[in-house]
Amino acid sequence: MLQLDTYSTLVAASLVLLIGQVMVQRLGFLNRYTIPAPVAGGLLVALSLLILKQTFNWQVSFDMSLRDPLMLAFFASIGLNANIASLKSGGKALFIFLFVVIGLLIIQNAVGVGLASLLGIEPLMGLLAGSITLSGGHGTGAAWSKVFSEQYGFSTATEVAMACATFGLVLGGLIGGPVARFLIKKIPNQGSSEKEQETVDDMSAFEKPKAERLITASAMIETIAMLAICLTAGSYIADLLRGTSFELPTFVCVLFIGVILNNTLSSFSSYQIFERSVSVLGNVSLSLFLAMALMSLKLWELASLAIPMLIILTIQALVMALYAIFVTFRVMGKNYDAAVLAAGHCGFGLGATPTAIANMQAITERFGPSHVAFLVVPMVGAFFIDLVNVIVIKLYLMLPIFGG
Repeated sequence: MLQLDTYSTLVAASLVLLIGQVMVQRLGFLNRYTIPAPVAGGLLVALSLLILKQTFNWQVSFDMSLRDPLMLAFFASIGLNANIASLKSGGKALFIFLFVVIGLLIIQNAVGVGLASLLGIEPLMGLLAGSITLSGGHGTGAAWSKVFSEQYGFSTATEVAMACATFGLVLGGLIGGPVARFLIKKIPNQGSSEKEQETVDDMSAFEKPKAERLITASAMIETIAMLAICLTAGSYIADLLRGTSFELPTFVCVLFIGVILNNTLSSFSSYQIFERSVSVLGNVSLSLFLAMALMSLKLWELASLAIPMLIILTIQALVMALYAIFVTFRVMGKNYDAAVLAAGHCGFGLGATPTAIANMQAITERFGPSHVAFLVVPMVGAFFIDLVNVIVIKLYLMLPIFGG
């Protein structure tokens, strides 16, 4: 067992990102299907560690103490770049996309529970292989698995939930790019000069992560201070709400502190948040978080999933791809923005919001920016998804098959 401390883990994550960038540049199929660099590099390391584990019984233990703060910093940067005016401009698209997302939640649970019944396994396993872990991710999976073990006597719920969420995280980062590329090829006159000629300042903070942005030391210090305020205040509020009927994930509280801070400063003072430095720190946090999350995957734990569960999850991935192509893309307008939204939906429909952003960045870096997608997906994927997912899950638990 090789144990890496915090600094060594940070070095490893940085190397994973560099390896991923080289892989995407050199390997044609990765670039062709717009696979995000953190996903490519992280999976390569995870597969290498799997081989070492199976061949030599040799493991690497990473210190993940920076992973959650990096994730929270990413969500804080989303909040700091969100203003009320922009949210109003995207209100209709956000509302429509939310209904598209709700449709997927219902279908994911129907597929999970239905296949579980057909395969003769515990129906609760079908729910865990549905919207709980796929659209909900590891956090939602951990929360509901505790409920299932305590209230329904499902003793292995936590292990099943974590394995399902891990499977979804991997697939969410892999299918988004190919789905979007397939859809973009169907759009006439894509890649027009209007999209290509937009400047960095015209773009959302996350649309062109590789673009050069001029920043100053003082602006960077101010941004770090605001990110720290978001993390501190958001974590405090999340602790206050924990155990109440208003409980929310910490990252949601952090994001909304960022929204409040941004709009309060712009409304009551002449101070404007320097979006360039926010975007740089946000993209750094996002890339390092994904690298850490993927390089530390214990792929051998997926072997603990029984064949029926693997069947369910594989079908869920296929359903997600088909839903993105035939529902998300069509309902959202059958244009370039809709294709980028479809890639983002694959990201958080199977994995998590950071995966969705990485998917969309891989698309916009190659084909051009999409303001609508980077406005809508973070808000729906980071906040509304958790609220509506809880409602959908509770409605399913009221079915007679669960004793409701």
